[in-house]
Amino acid sequence: MKMIQPNCRVQFAAEDIDFIVSVLGSKLGNAECLISLLADEESRDLILDDEALLHALLERRSCLRVSTHFYFYVLVRHVFLRSDIKDRAVADYVAELLAEFARTEHARCVVPGQPNPLDYFFAMLAALQTAAERSSLPIRVHIGNQSLFLSGVFPERIRVRAEKRGFPDLKYYEALGRSQYRAASDHRLAQRYELTNILSTLSERFEATRLALNEVSDRLFSVGEPNYALDALLAAKPAEGSSSES
Repeated sequence: MKMIQPNCRVQFAAEDIDFIVSVLGSKLGNAECLISLLADEESRDLILDDEALLHALLERRSCLRVSTHFYFYVLVRHVFLRSDIKDRAVADYVAELLAEFARTEHARCVVPGQPNPLDYFFAMLAALQTAAERSSLPIRVHIGNQSLFLSGVFPERIRVRAEKRGFPDLKYYEALGRSQYRAASDHRLAQRYELTNILSTLSERFEATRLALNEVSDRLFSVGEPNYALDALLAAKPAEGSSSES
């Protein structure tokens, strides 16, 4: 199972540079100058924090030519700043999470030794009971990621389904995501992936992170392939029991 890493900022494409030049060219100079600045980590992060980029993304929504990594990072970073989530690595991780989960097949929990992907939280939690140490970390991280993604992108759908059909509510997703991120941050292998601090922050600030994602959820599908059908993930989630710990 692939472990998501906070690496949106190192995956920008040529069209992203063109976009930055078109927005900030008067400040930064030409593309050659910008490439040089982006090669320096500190300069790159300061450039990406410029609110002019956010405003341009929102104003040019119908004619954007940028990568999903650039799009998600700028949106998430600025919304997180307003929510007092200041760690760039956390914003980068969540942006990469959105980029990955924007492809439904990447949002499925694939466990070595299991014949089929695990599509339900109760199945993932059950798999943890017999999982080897190496497998338990990605399962816990996936549960946390999926809880954050669904509650961040589809909060209204979750509320309606909880009220009308008795499905898990937002508090369920928050408790599940928080507990699994916390357990994952304590996992010995989390340090090897350099995810300990990120997972710990997501556990501690799960509600704030979810609420911040609610602000950008309406804009998540304006870039990239037109037929993601992301809400199929939510449609596949039945009432799975009340326990959020394993």
